Order: sequence, then C-alpha cells, then structure tokens
Amino acid sequence: MAAEQETERNDVREDGRRPPRAVVGSHRIEEEMFGRVFDRRIVRRIWAFVRPYRLKLALAVAAVLLFTGTQLAIPLIIRHAIDTGLGEGAEARSALNLSMLAFAIAIALNFAASWVQESIVGKTAENVLFDIRTAMFGHLQRVSLSFMDKTEVGRLMSRLQGDVNAMQEFLETSVLSVGDIVLLFGIVFLMLWLNVELGLLTLAVLPVLFVVRIFWLPRARLAFMAAHESNSVANGALAEAIHGVRTVQSMGRQQVNFALYDDKASANLRAHRKAAKYAQVMVPIVDSLTGIAMAVLVVVGGAMVLDQRLDVGVMVAFLFYIQRFFDPIRSLTMQYSVMQRAMASGQRLTEVLDVPVDITDAPDAIELGPDMDGSVEFRDVTFGYNPAQPILKNLSFRVNPGETVALIGPTGSGKSSAMALAHRFYDVQQGQVLVGGHDVRALTQASLGRQIAMVLQEPFLFTGTVLENIRFNKADASREDVVAAAIAVGAHDFIMALPQGYETMMGERGGSLSLGQRQLVSFARALVADAKILVLDEATASIDSYTEMLIQKALQTLLQGRTGLVIAHRLATIRDADRIIVLANGELIEQGSHQELIKSGGLYSSLYSMSYASFDDIPLAGAAAAAPQTAQANAEEPDKNDTGSRT
Repeated sequence: MAAEQETERNDVREDGRRPPRAVVGSHRIEEEMFGRVFDRRIVRRIWAFVRPYRLKLALAVAAVLLFTGTQLAIPLIIRHAIDTGLGEGAEARSALNLSMLAFAIAIALNFAASWVQESIVGKTAENVLFDIRTAMFGHLQRVSLSFMDKTEVGRLMSRLQGDVNAMQEFLETSVLSVGDIVLLFGIVFLMLWLNVELGLLTLAVLPVLFVVRIFWLPRARLAFMAAHESNSVANGALAEAIHGVRTVQSMGRQQVNFALYDDKASANLRAHRKAAKYAQVMVPIVDSLTGIAMAVLVVVGGAMVLDQRLDVGVMVAFLFYIQRFFDPIRSLTMQYSVMQRAMASGQRLTEVLDVPVDITDAPDAIELGPDMDGSVEFRDVTFGYNPAQPILKNLSFRVNPGETVALIGPTGSGKSSAMALAHRFYDVQQGQVLVGGHDVRALTQASLGRQIAMVLQEPFLFTGTVLENIRFNKADASREDVVAAAIAVGAHDFIMALPQGYETMMGERGGSLSLGQRQLVSFARALVADAKILVLDEATASIDSYTEMLIQKALQTLLQGRTGLVIAHRLATIRDADRIIVLANGELIEQGSHQELIKSGGLYSSLYSMSYASFDDIPLAGAAAAAPQTAQANAEEPDKNDTGSRT
C-alpha cells in the first residue's frame, strides 16, 4: 500500500492533477516486485535447475571458504611478523622468514580461490539461467492458445528477461554471501580471541548500525519498489508507442504521445533518484562507523600498548580486521534486497513454468499419415472460450475429401473458431471434431499440424530470408519446390525484384514487404507444406481485387486433391466453392452451392445481394481498372473477432 502511494505521489503533477495514461498495457497491471526474504518453495523449485551443477557449486563454496580463510589469516600473519620478527638475532630472522613464506602462501591461495570462485560461480549462474530460459521458452511453445489469448506479450517478455536477470544477480551473490557470513563471524571471533576488551569496545558501534538499519530498510525497500514499478510503467508506455508508431504518425499524435511518455519518464526519474539516495546513504554511514571504530582503537589500543598491556602486532591486526569488519555487513545488507527481488522473480518464473498445458497428446495418440483421406467433420460440437457462453452450438457438418467448402456468416458467428478447433488449438466442450476420420484428440498434434496448412488474415513472417520463410513448415523442401509454389500464387515476380531475390533477408514481421506481398509469401508457405487440408481464414482480405482474381485461378488448380476450408467476407471469392456453409450465432443456418443458396433466398442470398450483386458482370480484363473502386466496396469492416484463433 505504501509503495502504491509512493508511486501515485510520483505520478501527480506539480499542479495537483494526475497525468493522463499514455496507453493501456502491461504497465497497468501491478505485480509484486519484492517477495519474502526467503521462500522455501521457490528455493526448492530453483534448486531443481541448480542440481545438475551441484558439484561445481560445492567447489565454488569451498573456494569461497578458502578465500575467506586467507583473508582472516593475513592479519594474524602480519601480527606474528611484527611481534616475533622485528627483533634481533637468528630466531627473529627465522620467524620473519617464516612469516614471509606464510604470507606468500596466503596470497597465492587467495588469488587461486578468488579466480576459481569467480569463474565457477559466473559460468554456473549463466548455465542455470540458460536452462531456466529454455525451459520457459519450451513451455510457452506448448501452452494452450487460451493462455496466450489472456496474457500480454510484454508481461511474458518481462519474466523471460527482467525476472531471469534478477535470478542471475541472486545466484551470483548467494554463494559469495556464504563467505561474507563466515568472514563476519570469523572477524568477531578473532578480535575477541586476540583481546576481549578491545573486541567488545570495537563491537560497541554495532548497535548504532542496527538502529540506522531499522529506520533505513523499510524506507529503502519502498523506494526500490517504487523505482522498479515506475520503470515498468515507462517501459510499457515505450513498448506500446513503438508498436503503434504507424497509428501514431497517421493520426499526428507525436507531440501528445511524447508529453504522455514524458510524464512517465519524469516519474521514473524521480523514483530512481529517491532509490539512489537511499542506496547511497548507507555507504557514508558505514564508512563513518569504520572511522569511529578505528579512532577508538587507536586511542584505547595505543594507550594499552604504551602501558605494555597490548602487543603492537595485536593492535595492527585489529586495524586490519576493523577495516574488513563492515564490508560483509554492507554486502549482506544489499543481499537482503537482492534476495527479496529473487523470491518475487522466482515466484513469477514458476508461475509461467506451472501454466497448465491444456492441449496435450493422449498417451496412445496416433500419427496422422500422408495417406489419410483429408476429410473434416464436426459432430454436435459445442465450444466457447468461456464455457458458460458457447460460440458454437451443436454444430454438425462434414467436408468430404478433396472438397472445397466455404464458411461465411456475420461477425461472431464462429467461423474462425471452427477452423481453430479443426487444428486443435482448443478442445471442444461437447461433441467431436474429426480429421481423416479420427477425433483430433486421438491424434498427435505434430502430425495434425503437418496435414493442415493455414493462411490467416494477418500474415506473419519471421526474421530470415524469403526462402526460409516459404519453407518454414517444411524445412527440407527444395528450392525448386519453393519457386514452384511462389509462381503458382503469383509471388515469384516481386520476389525476384528484391535485392537478393529469394535470399533477401526479411526484417521483423517482413516489414520491408507490403501487406499483400506478405500474404502471397504466406500462401506460398502453405502450398510448400503440401498438406492434405488447406485452411484460408480471410486470407485474401489484404490483397487487391485484381491480384485476388489471379490467386483464385491458381487455387482452382492447387486445391485439386486437397480439402479446402475457406473463410471469406468477399462473397465473390467463394462462389466457385463446392459448398458454402452459412453460420449465424454459432449454428448452421443453411448450406449448398452458390446458385442453390441464391435461389433459396436465405441469409446468404441477402448478404450477396446487398454487397456484390452489382459487380457480377465486371469482366476480368477490366478488373484491374475497376480494382480501386471495387476494393472499397468489396472490403467489409474486418471481422476483429474472426481473425487469428478467436471468433
């Protein structure tokens, strides 16, 4: 609550008004940035990733202990050299030589132990983080789309990057904390062993440090939390502004968005300044206490030396120990916050790893081979993303092998949901979806994916060459196969016009190509996959009318021997389908050929008459000239609920 108030104070302008929210994104969702200091369950989960490296970890701990031991031993060696080696005679010289040898051995061990601990701890931490990242990435590749529908990409990226980095800091410092604890107690023990009176006098400054820490820690914790949260807010606003840069520029909102982001960045600056102030205040306090302790030692210890109640070597050893005494205290204080962040980050990481995979292969799942007939059947299917609100209701129809069937209907009628069920992106609540005569739940997902190729309304191209993108679903496809598919869909000419042809590198999401060109590449990708079932989910919505007519001609040949499932708002594009299925409110209203449905005078006839009847007689030769006028008339409002994987 206090952290929220602190963040709110940082977000209020000097005039008392709260700045407007720049965007609605992941930064609006507050997550706990600090957890408990120690959470046994989280440590146990992280230990599962550390366990394969436990031998290296044990070696690192041994090196840390050896390093700490040398730090404790060096002042004792110096004390021995001063007290026994500064006199005259062979005995003193022998003691000095022995001290020099012991000192050289301690320095060598110190260097070796430091090198071993740093190299092993660093490499082990990186290996553990690599295993965590790959485990999370692998798990996210298998989680159900229902999880992805509800989860913001920014939050997942934050967990894969920010939270994993917080674990890295914890892993690298936790082993060293063992040395800090041993060093602290070792110094206390040796000071009391050397001289109880001076030892207790030196430790008398500790209550002051504890009092300071009692007042400092809660405020510092809130400041660190506010800084972390304000950082998330600023990053969220920045990420959304970058993703929406085209919309921002098209609407001329650059100055408005800059002002909104400036509010977030300013709040972030103030929060970080406050956190830095609390982080830095402990350094001068600890240094001051160190100076006070040394001053007390010089005054009291010097008097004891003059009274010959204390050896000079003991006093010098005390000076070394006091210099090192507050270092582990400072380190452990910072480790406290590191551990809190690590526990909270570990909680979020395990939440991702524990996301249930709803869509899994049955133990006896069978492979769907290339010899399957390509049929698709829905039997009394009821489905809804929220089971209490079904989208498809007792839907039944069959697509015969080699048949091209089009699904049409108003927005929200369930067209894309039906296609998603055929690919088993989701499981039905009731009924069955059969592909090749088998319930999709009885098939392996990999084999189902090989036999169903999908082209969606929004084409997605990956970073890589055009060639790699086209054979993305079939990596072993030859170049000849890729070129043949590109020629078939009319993509070859513009690909060859690119700087390196098929070897041209695509940027993120293929941004260097037009939307229509990206869709043609995705068409070629689906054809190279050579699947028995081809699903076109509003796939021609992003292509001009003339190019669309050329693709329709190619598809007539390419769909031969394949089962085609087509969703289209442009009803003129599906007139040649073998059968048209009309959905409304998740139910099958009517089905038949184009001519049959026109004659029946039902919903299809009404939709067609309203939108396309006036364009039936446009000849192909004039299509190019008519494209600018017809494109606007033909393109309905995109079905936002009927793209991708959701209806």
